[in-house]
Amino acid sequence: MEHLDWPFFDDKHRELASALDAWCVPHLAHVDHSDIDAACKGLVKALGEGGWLKHAIAGTALGGSAEVIDTRAICLLRETLARYDGLADFAFAMQGLGSGAISLAGTPEQRQRYLPRVARGEALAAFALSEPHAGSDVAALRCEAFDDGDSYVLDGDKTWISNGGIADFYVVFARTGEQPGSRGISAFIVDADTPGLEIAERIEVMAPHPLATLHFRGCRVPKSQRIGAAGEGFKIAMRTLDVFRTSVAAAALGFGRRALQEGLDQAKTRPMFGAHLADLPLAQAKLADMACKIDSAALLVYRAAWLRDQGKPITKEAAMAKLVATESAQSVIDSALQLFGGRGVRMGEVLESLYREIRPLRIYEGASEVQQLIIGRELLK
Repeated sequence: MEHLDWPFFDDKHRELASALDAWCVPHLAHVDHSDIDAACKGLVKALGEGGWLKHAIAGTALGGSAEVIDTRAICLLRETLARYDGLADFAFAMQGLGSGAISLAGTPEQRQRYLPRVARGEALAAFALSEPHAGSDVAALRCEAFDDGDSYVLDGDKTWISNGGIADFYVVFARTGEQPGSRGISAFIVDADTPGLEIAERIEVMAPHPLATLHFRGCRVPKSQRIGAAGEGFKIAMRTLDVFRTSVAAAALGFGRRALQEGLDQAKTRPMFGAHLADLPLAQAKLADMACKIDSAALLVYRAAWLRDQGKPITKEAAMAKLVATESAQSVIDSALQLFGGRGVRMGEVLESLYREIRPLRIYEGASEVQQLIIGRELLK
């Protein structure tokens, strides 16, 4: 927790991180992951009752902690939750990401209908952007929304949708065709029970989370459910991702910190050649390298978060944070597992779980290669 003394934070951030850390000890020590859907729903409910989800939405009158989302708070919360339980981090993050477009660009009626329930943990949110042929290249999405009087009719597919199958509503991005490419996309709130929306497939992945492919077949959505103006969906999606991309880096940081602590504990207690593993220079060098990567990532994460909270553009800084934090955490976890030897790959061990948890973070919300492209383009401007 030494990084909380850095000048990026105010006292309220330090108090928030300390309070959540204390909450996590009794609430996340024994989460049953045998039924992922039930576990995720239970975690959302617990996070809502604990008052943590209020930081994931904007608007104090709607149950939020502030009028605008505090990026540093979001990052500290995700870092702390990830350190204790990856699914708890996922549950928190999706409440924010899934409702973020409503916080940023929703009408007063939309905000009142959805955000208080999200903050209380009573409604699960989902962000439906990716498609089978449009992941990193968002402008290539094919899902269409046809204007039909007082409604839009959605047709197409979405995949890799987090909370797919258990969400109460989805923020869906579809092509409305006002202009070519990214300028012809709009955003819609689609309730899970809307006729024409089907869960086509549940997707099992290496780090178990609720994921699904969605089919939209003649799915009629009232125009009152459109977020923002027609054709502004791409901008809304990017604004939402700008808020939460830095928090992905923070989650990776949390996984990395847990791995470093596990590695330190193992090195101090594991007998090796008549001493302990920690007495060997090679082990000390590995631990030093892990610590340097963690602090380097943390500085980039909280620089980006601080800049955004000052109202500064952070396209390059957020990309740097996500790239370095996710890649570094992967390396740190691998090194920690190496210190554990054979025990590290045994199912159910903390390092084995962390190894599976970290890998998707190098892909979702912009793969590492995409972050490199963003940084390069920003440097060349």
